[in-house]
Amino acid sequence: MTQQAVVISGTGLWTPQETITNEELVASFNRYVELYNERHAAEIEAGRLQALQPSSAEFIEKASGIRQRYVLNKDGVLDPERMAPRIAERSDEEMSVQAEMGVKAIRQALDNAGRTPADVDAVLVACSNMQRAYPAMAIEIQHYLGMERGWGYDMNVACSAATFGLQAAVDAIRTGSARCVVVVNPEICSAHLAWEDRDCHFIFGDVATALVLEAKDAATSDNQWEVLGTRLQTKFSNNIRNNFGFLNRADESGVGARDKLFRQEGRKVFKDVCPMVAEQISGHIADLGMTAEDLRRMWLHQANLGMNEFIARRVLGRPATREDAPVILDEYANTSSAGSIIAFHKYNQDMKAGERGVICSFGAGYSIGSVVVEKR
Repeated sequence: MTQQAVVISGTGLWTPQETITNEELVASFNRYVELYNERHAAEIEAGRLQALQPSSAEFIEKASGIRQRYVLNKDGVLDPERMAPRIAERSDEEMSVQAEMGVKAIRQALDNAGRTPADVDAVLVACSNMQRAYPAMAIEIQHYLGMERGWGYDMNVACSAATFGLQAAVDAIRTGSARCVVVVNPEICSAHLAWEDRDCHFIFGDVATALVLEAKDAATSDNQWEVLGTRLQTKFSNNIRNNFGFLNRADESGVGARDKLFRQEGRKVFKDVCPMVAEQISGHIADLGMTAEDLRRMWLHQANLGMNEFIARRVLGRPATREDAPVILDEYANTSSAGSIIAFHKYNQDMKAGERGVICSFGAGYSIGSVVVEKR
């Protein structure tokens, strides 16, 4: 039986208005360090605490490739007495912040696909952190899009959520449970980042991306990408973790602890994940009858420039150019699940019919997802 052909027919990107450069971030962070060391001078001198060390813009760019990031709120992050964004709670009668971001990205994706909300059968919200436990963000987005039918659900596979969502959407279309599916990735990473931690305070930014997938025989967009194959992989690791959750209130001793925000063992992640990702991409394309020479482009997860360069070099057998593997993290920083989708959104228009590429994301779990596509 021939499988239903599925295409990505539209992409969308919503970007916050506020940016924080490395220089701005470092000035705030270093002031925080000064205040901390002054306030804990006695404990530091007695050896009960370690003095915090300052950061630098040069260190950040060398360690990550990041130069700036977009955020929902700048002044809260840069306030050395706060070190967290200021995002006011909304009433239950108002659209939530995360849903609003998602709706904006989806509307652009639908416009690019030549579709309206009336054409959509399902909404999948795939991202690293949900604003609330329930009701599902996808159902709220469905409501504010004006959809009068269909279904939606939320899924979280951390930085790999977008590619896992893509496979779920492809499967839904191939099995006939939907004809048109939207996958949306509204990432408010600034709210789960420890901005006072020198090892990770520069990593994340905020953004929302969206993709429209539909049956190939129904698509009308002039920028279609047929999904040739999807592949997912997970292997448990604690090297990237965030323990924030509703059970925290059941043990008051842990409230506000460092483990309730993003943390990672960066060197271990690099050593473990990069070879796994390269092996998955190479194996995936081989099973599709392709070689590395058949890959026109690699839209990789935008976590760290060194990781992307390692993976691309291992897959291609040579150093990758920016045309081979576009980079957006210098501008956006790590936007978790949205990173590879931003790269795909911004860097696919120059490709010709028949050219192929791979969208790949990887992160906490460990989790890896790869989606091989061909320009139609």
